[in-house]
Amino acid sequence: MIRNRLKSLLKPDAYPEPTNKVELIQTHVSWIFLTDRYAYKIKKPVDFGFLNFSTIDRRRFYCNEEVKYNSRLCPGIYEKVVELRETPSGAGFLGDGQVIDYAVKMKRLPAEGMLDRLIANKSISAADLGKVARVIADFHRSALTSPSIAEYGHLDRIMFNWQENFEQVHPFKDTTLPDSERELIQSWVSLFAEKNRELFTRRLAEGFIRECDGDIHLENICLVDGMVYIFDCIEFNERFRCCDTAADVAFLLMDLDFHGRHDLSEEVIATYLGASGDHGMLAVIDFYKVYRAFVRGKVESLRLNDTGIDQQERNLAKTRAIRYFRLARGYIERRELQPTLFITCGLMGSGKSTLASQLSFELGIAAFNSDTIRKQMSGITPETPVPAEYGEGVYGRQVSEQVYDELMRLADTDLAAGRSVIIDASFISRQDRRRGADLAMRHAARFVILHVFCNEPECRRRLLERTATGRTISDGRAELLNSQRQAFEPPREDEGLLIDINSVAPPEVSTSLIYKRLA
Repeated sequence: MIRNRLKSLLKPDAYPEPTNKVELIQTHVSWIFLTDRYAYKIKKPVDFGFLNFSTIDRRRFYCNEEVKYNSRLCPGIYEKVVELRETPSGAGFLGDGQVIDYAVKMKRLPAEGMLDRLIANKSISAADLGKVARVIADFHRSALTSPSIAEYGHLDRIMFNWQENFEQVHPFKDTTLPDSERELIQSWVSLFAEKNRELFTRRLAEGFIRECDGDIHLENICLVDGMVYIFDCIEFNERFRCCDTAADVAFLLMDLDFHGRHDLSEEVIATYLGASGDHGMLAVIDFYKVYRAFVRGKVESLRLNDTGIDQQERNLAKTRAIRYFRLARGYIERRELQPTLFITCGLMGSGKSTLASQLSFELGIAAFNSDTIRKQMSGITPETPVPAEYGEGVYGRQVSEQVYDELMRLADTDLAAGRSVIIDASFISRQDRRRGADLAMRHAARFVILHVFCNEPECRRRLLERTATGRTISDGRAELLNSQRQAFEPPREDEGLLIDINSVAPPEVSTSLIYKRLA
């Protein structure tokens, strides 16, 4: 298939039904043309080893496989495989010209019902995710199993998939996954597998290895008039489709975590366990969440080699890949994390909130921000600028003490429940840090001071940039920096576990440093 032929498919007259416009969406393996009512999915002639669409015969075969397997969780949507033909005006899905490729034709699902969009718009409820979880549990209960399918549950087959992933990300060691991080994840995977060999054997013996979906994540789920449609399952490789049911549901759990909705992830697992009765999956769910995050990181990394997308999209793919790999690392670290109160400490513009946000994402714990709390307590929206002088108005000592009271109260709730938590504030006084240490001590939690700093020119540059763009909830300004510096009481080693963080480094480098110090 010659790529320039695809240009003709952006014309409405290339389709058998009338349409006002045609849109093109690309993935790393497909071109998807959207008409008013249908989606036409053409497989790219790629060969990634685990996926091979390199010949027209392979693409036709896997188009048919896609229609067959997606009928299970997406009934009535996938219509048929259609022929892409030569026409006088280029490639089209009509006429009797030479067949040049094949496509899957499916009804177009409404974009506003896609779970990734609903999550982004904050227009989805726990009840919605509960319904999705029950659909998945029902599907798993009736999914096909057999001795040949069960073979994919043997630990050596599972580890083969892992080893393939580790090899395929190696070319991205300088872009998305440094060798040191890959080796750490690889070591954890091998150790977990070896220690839990009997657990994997039990999952196989109890019948949890089934012909699953293999690709259940937010972009592949649509809610329409109370119906749940789960589409775009794995059709191209049986060993990815046939897996532990825990691995199938782990994909959705991971993706919710990736999008910052740990609350909805907990709703899904609770509902799934109630509907399936498979409480044994909890012993392996973290293993499979690490796997799913790692695979998504690999898939996004592969997009960096796709010459069919522009540089901006490749940059976004790189950012997403790094974030997925960091989530995989975070899943590993949170298994060993004892209840901990983290506080940030540093001057305005030093990078405290960036670090707190990254650590919160990776560890799946709450981060309470002093700027947000301060404005909420003052009846101001977080985005509203308050250009007060240093130590005056809502930044006066009395108000600040009330803010720290509220931060301590919020952290107390999480620590009381056995959860780690981050307080994202300046903590420039030893008195305020002492309050954090006392709170941690009351809950027998570890107390960690993240002392975040950078050089003064960089600090000022950040503050000036923040003021110019207005895209911040912080009211820190370059002209206030000296006043805060004079009031700053640097943290000491005897105050808690003190970790110095130079925020000039990327936040994922800083979180790795934190994990090393916590070990």
